[in-house]
Amino acid sequence: MSRITNKHRGIREIVHNRSLYLLAVPAVLFSVVFSYLPMAGVAIAFQDFNPLAGLFGSEWVGLDNFRFFFRGSDWLIITFHTVFFNLMFIITGTALALALAVMLTELGRNAVVRTVQSVMILPNFISWPIIGLFSVTFFTADTGAINQFLHAAGLAPIDFYTEPGVWPPILVLVNLWKTAGFGAIVYMAAIVGIDRELYEAARIAGAPRFQCIFRITLPLLKSTIVMLFLLSLGNIFGGNLEMIYSLVGDNSFLFGSTDTIDTYVFRALRTSGSLGMTQAIALYQSVVGFLLVVTANKIAAKLDRESALF
Repeated sequence: MSRITNKHRGIREIVHNRSLYLLAVPAVLFSVVFSYLPMAGVAIAFQDFNPLAGLFGSEWVGLDNFRFFFRGSDWLIITFHTVFFNLMFIITGTALALALAVMLTELGRNAVVRTVQSVMILPNFISWPIIGLFSVTFFTADTGAINQFLHAAGLAPIDFYTEPGVWPPILVLVNLWKTAGFGAIVYMAAIVGIDRELYEAARIAGAPRFQCIFRITLPLLKSTIVMLFLLSLGNIFGGNLEMIYSLVGDNSFLFGSTDTIDTYVFRALRTSGSLGMTQAIALYQSVVGFLLVVTANKIAAKLDRESALF
């Protein structure tokens, strides 16, 4: 009886709010067509895929495509690089974006702040290949700006493109320069939504500005920070192919510190041409990323229900 009642209640809900559900139809169709139907391509990970034979005519090879990636110990190294870089990008990016958002919000709304906002989000719209071209002018051994400065200061130059140890901090700093400004805008929007009466009451009580930041602003941003962190976890096994390949390219001297899953698979695809192997690694990345998001969301829900995504 309760099932029938719930069913009728659901139908009445749809009929009563039919105009709102109709507005959602294009987004639902878009998700189905471009997000769910392509999932049939997951079968390629278990096939010796032949584009001429198609998805249903290619030979089934089971887990052979996965053995290509998991043989030896290379997969452990490049998986570590992938997770390490993404964790550093998330942690440093969140910290800097929060600092910028709080600083600009505390400065108020004036022409200088608006100009700074426009300037700091500009790098987000510059493509990685263009940034890669810029980087050459800084890191070239003989004529690079950094080595020119070191030479003028009487210091030994650095051959950046043969020194793998210098690239992890370079990648982190370049990623911060490109993404932190846009992230700060997101946090600034959340800060604007905080009730101003809380700050007024704190000032009446004699709380200094820094105390307002640490006792009001940051605690009320917790849900936003956790939500963005959980969303970022889904891509933690993504190797930032465009970024790393634009800055490093196929430089074998730097593979020891910059090679990630995406760059490894990209080289393998160009040399072997196997779409099945590529899809197998993409499936590995997606499954692990999904499990990380679900696990982290459960932990967040136990600590603070309002911070969980679902």
